Amino acid sequence: MVIEVLKSKIHRVKVTQSELNYVGSITIDEDLLDAANMIPNEKVQVVNNNNGARFETYIIKGERGTGTICLNGSCARLAQIGDIVIIVSYAHMDFEEAKKYEPVLVFPDDNNKLIK
Repeated sequence: MVIEVLKSKIHRVKVTQSELNYVGSITIDEDLLDAANMIPNEKVQVVNNNNGARFETYIIKGERGTGTICLNGSCARLAQIGDIVIIVSYAHMDFEEAKKYEPVLVFPDDNNKLIK
């Protein structure tokens, strides 16, 4: 049996930009991507803590060290600059493997920077 489990999470980052007239996606600072073991084009779920919106999109790599969290295209309508979001990715794996898997959890500071 294969099940879907939490792979990675970037917990409570602030939306820094919104680009409605864009093809679509979420741009994420490359430092955060590396820390969360996420990659460009990976499907993610975004949960907005401010308004309860939940949506799926894919990742675009943002400039390293900028703290960028930019909602592009239609998902720009689901959050405002300054909103706090959680970005989650999932993986499919064998049930027995999933029992042992430890997801990667990242808890950035208030400026979307990694805490050292």
